[in-house]
Amino acid sequence: MTTVLNGVDELKAKVGEHLGYSEYHEVTQEQVNLFADATGDHQWIHVDPERAKSGPFGGPIAHGYLTLSLAPSLIPEVVQVHGFSMAVNYGCEKVRFPSPVPVGSRLRAGAELVGADDVAGGVQVTMKLTFEVEGAPKPSCVAEVVYRYFE
Repeated sequence: MTTVLNGVDELKAKVGEHLGYSEYHEVTQEQVNLFADATGDHQWIHVDPERAKSGPFGGPIAHGYLTLSLAPSLIPEVVQVHGFSMAVNYGCEKVRFPSPVPVGSRLRAGAELVGADDVAGGVQVTMKLTFEVEGAPKPSCVAEVVYRYFE
């Protein structure tokens, strides 16, 4: 179930709360290859399934930054923020990739609202995002991301 927040007051009221999880989505070799093409990172552990079978992960894995870049598609399943004219990604405070995302695995994202502070023209929101592979013992990515919502 998606959490819907309307305006600054509702954002601030949810600080400190876990907002939920997205659905699980399969990470495909095609996504990994397209990300490699977009970034120029064609390391064999990502784009060469045959060679990756004998590598440290037993098969190809998604790029860490691909995992993080899925936030804009997964987070709207968790939380939607209304009452602003626009929003921008402002950056990350901390990003870690504790475990791999094997190609073909299913990934979801969870979000915790950790801060909402007034800035000129709007509010700056910090969310702790946790990306999890279905059945994995550790998260694949944990990131504190910062968004700015403008009125």
